[in-house]
Amino acid sequence: MPRAGSLDACSVKLVDASRVRSARRQLTSAAEVERICSLFRLLGDPTRVRVLEALLVGQELCVCDIAATIGALETTVSQALRFLRATGAVRARRDGRMVYYTLADGTVRRLLADAREGALSKTVDPEPRRRSGGGR
Repeated sequence: MPRAGSLDACSVKLVDASRVRSARRQLTSAAEVERICSLFRLLGDPTRVRVLEALLVGQELCVCDIAATIGALETTVSQALRFLRATGAVRARRDGRMVYYTLADGTVRRLLADAREGALSKTVDPEPRRRSGGGR
């Protein structure tokens, strides 16, 4: 018996060409998919999430301020900020020898807020358990 999600999961091999064309027209381009994946990678590291949370307050913070806020080493925060700057998630402003960071736009702010809301509303199990019983 084919596994769910495998290519052989359809019991009848009949492709509805009009449905496929309709679905394909709605697909995101490969370049846009890559930008979406890049955006979600921002939340793939706990330190980056904490840095983004610290910057959610809306005021500029330097590396020292962020490190003290999230309880991390300055070098760890600097590495996270380097990634976040490269992806365009945060903006840096130099004032003499100091560099201050802010969120670049509302996209990351909304994404982080939605992720936090989702995490608080339910526990997400990263490794779903197999159903027991039923002879499977």
